[in-house]
Amino acid sequence: MTTQAQAVVPTDAARRARGWLTWENARRNPRILIGGGLVLFLVAVAIFAPLLAPYDPIAVNGAVSLEPPSGSHPFGTDDVGRDVLSRVIFGSRVSLSVGLIAVGIGAVIGISLGMAAGYVGGVFDLVSMRLIDALLAFPALLLAIAITAALGPDLRNAMIAIGIVAIPGFTRLSRGQVLATRNREYIEAARTIGCSDVRIVARHIFPNITNPLIVQATLAIAGAMLAEAALSFLGLGAQPPTPTWGADVYYSQRYLSNLKWWMSIGPGIGIFLAVFSFNFFGDALRDALDPRLRRSR
Repeated sequence: MTTQAQAVVPTDAARRARGWLTWENARRNPRILIGGGLVLFLVAVAIFAPLLAPYDPIAVNGAVSLEPPSGSHPFGTDDVGRDVLSRVIFGSRVSLSVGLIAVGIGAVIGISLGMAAGYVGGVFDLVSMRLIDALLAFPALLLAIAITAALGPDLRNAMIAIGIVAIPGFTRLSRGQVLATRNREYIEAARTIGCSDVRIVARHIFPNITNPLIVQATLAIAGAMLAEAALSFLGLGAQPPTPTWGADVYYSQRYLSNLKWWMSIGPGIGIFLAVFSFNFFGDALRDALDPRLRRSR
């Protein structure tokens, strides 16, 4: 086998590894189908929210305020007559957008920094990892609260804060994967035939470390959605009257003592279902994409 062929073999292996998750293999792992179905359901609800919601989520109607669940209002209404079900449906848009955008910020910055640190090494690796350690020294939620409070209570700022909190996880994971890969035979073969460092990282290292990064991103989306709910609960996320699950739980908790439970149940179910779906799907992907776990079955 020539050195050029040796350099491209791992990339082909990575393609086969990603192709392992075919429809036939997914049928043998029902957890992937269940988790993926739940995630697709949430995405469909967010996309078609205007068609699914029976009422305008911010329309006020004092004549039906604090109505319990009924045929016309399955999740009841709040204290100003807004339909809780409609607000839950539209709230999925905020949670999913925060999850995807915040994790996207964390993934792009974290993976780039981690791969550079792992491949270059030396002083750059030392300095960058100490910066990541500084971020990890703070509890994730407290750091997100501090950043959002400093930037100002706004949904965009909440996305930035959650994205910054997600950076260390992607950085450490990608760095560890690169360290385990950079000295393998096919990387040395690629250097021998004159491949540049950028080509080696992009063509031969990154394709072989995508599986754990995909799993990390899936699990991070669930954490980002939960963090958004917490920030909105504290008034640091999207501002009223924008329908968000966390803000609606905070707004409705004052009525729990009067047994107006339905105002909290709806957004609570939304938070639970979204976090459960992405965590379940992420765990299923981890089990499916990890070759060690596949061999053990």
